[in-house]
Amino acid sequence: MSVTRVRTTAALLAAGALAFGLTACGSSGDSSSSSAKSGSAAPAATSSAPAASTPSAAAMTEPFGAACAAVPKDGAGSFNGMAQDPVATAASNNPLLSTLVTAVKAAGLADTLNSARNVTVFAPTNDAFAKLPKETLDKVLADKAMLTKILTYHVTPDSLAPAALAGSHKTLEGSDLMVAGSGQDFTVNGNAKVLCGNVHTANATVYIVDTVLMPTS
Repeated sequence: MSVTRVRTTAALLAAGALAFGLTACGSSGDSSSSSAKSGSAAPAATSSAPAASTPSAAAMTEPFGAACAAVPKDGAGSFNGMAQDPVATAASNNPLLSTLVTAVKAAGLADTLNSARNVTVFAPTNDAFAKLPKETLDKVLADKAMLTKILTYHVTPDSLAPAALAGSHKTLEGSDLMVAGSGQDFTVNGNAKVLCGNVHTANATVYIVDTVLMPTS
């Protein structure tokens, strides 16, 4: 074989090797680029808006109102203590409600209220009963049918959270009572103010009011 032919053959082989190397490198680069493109994902969208401020679960279930300060801090008559007992028993341990408890016992309603499930009780304070003329209060306490009618008018068959309190509500007595207001400011039938609300017992939600409610019928 001539020197010229050897040189030509060597040049062709070198060119082929170079071409093959360039092809392999190009293929690897393309594959890597394609893989990067297919494997890359757009960064997750993040919201710059601040999270909505919502009250904690604990805050939404706490009692509210100026008169709540008069409730004992501990013991059976405290909020924690009342939460362990059914409503008539819980009220008997609260010094604000002793007249109501006397009336409930006189009407024979203690067991009925204690066995009820998920009711709401509008509980008049001792001062609320003191607003009634003595002869009227004595007459009511002596008339079991009338007393039962009045007391069951203070109870609704549904557990009413503060957010659901405003509006008309059927009572166990049979007629409706009307609650107006919002937030932590409510009145019942236009003149009874909620002094301490959202008090929980084992079977009821209690709203302590400053006036005895009277059914219209």
